[in-house]
Amino acid sequence: MATPLKEGTNISVEWKHFGVSYAMPSMEMATDHYSAGFIVSGDRKTITPVGTYSYSAGDVGLTKPYLYHRTVADSAKPYERILIKYTPEFIKPFIENMGQQVFDEIYEKNVCHFTGKARQKVMEIFVRMEEVYTKDRPYKEFILQGMLFYLLTVIWEERLPDTERMERRTPLTVPVMEAVTYIENFYYKNPSLGEAARAANFSAAYFSRLFREQLGMSYTEYLNNVKLRHVKVLLAQTDKSIMEIAQETGYCHGNYLSGQFKKAVGMTPGAYRKNAGRH
Repeated sequence: MATPLKEGTNISVEWKHFGVSYAMPSMEMATDHYSAGFIVSGDRKTITPVGTYSYSAGDVGLTKPYLYHRTVADSAKPYERILIKYTPEFIKPFIENMGQQVFDEIYEKNVCHFTGKARQKVMEIFVRMEEVYTKDRPYKEFILQGMLFYLLTVIWEERLPDTERMERRTPLTVPVMEAVTYIENFYYKNPSLGEAARAANFSAAYFSRLFREQLGMSYTEYLNNVKLRHVKVLLAQTDKSIMEIAQETGYCHGNYLSGQFKKAVGMTPGAYRKNAGRH
């Protein structure tokens, strides 16, 4: 799953720099929020079950809840983006005033492109929202809600017509999607390749080849990435001990989790938690 919003909040805004050729390690889906991201620099490609979409600096990428997706680099340029996440409840007043059809049209195509003047206007709103979000004031969500409504209105009014940049429609096959869902539901039980293959109604050997072809990695790599993703969420958003997190995510023992985490992430779970703002 994608990192959820912090409990008790309705919106988050994050400005982040990534390394060259950064890619999400596996398919993810949000379960509690919509997202809108402005690409400050770099070229990206988002893979979903129903399409692959390319976008670049100055474009806005949009993702709805329960949409499996994975973003990867589309060039060797450094990647930088401003990402807004918000709950369905938070956007209700916008929908009540603008209409469900307008909101659906904004999120229908996953990527919005703009002319140079409109692109600057959209970026300024994203930047201003990040500035407001980082300030500690009790009424900032109220301010951000109004800014979000304005941002979505500008996106709807200023976006360019669809272009050829939606490269192709090559959906993940139903068996692979079933396997991805199975992993998300039972990752903490360390399901074997054979168990996932049975969920997809294929032999283990054939399923292994199919999985690698469509997801770009082995079944074991994908499962480990899913588990690590859940570990990161628990480290950042709970006070659970390393042992408790290990048992909850299928690592069984805290020491084993710590070793695997440091190997994959480059820091200990404790250091990751501290960087995430929990001490």
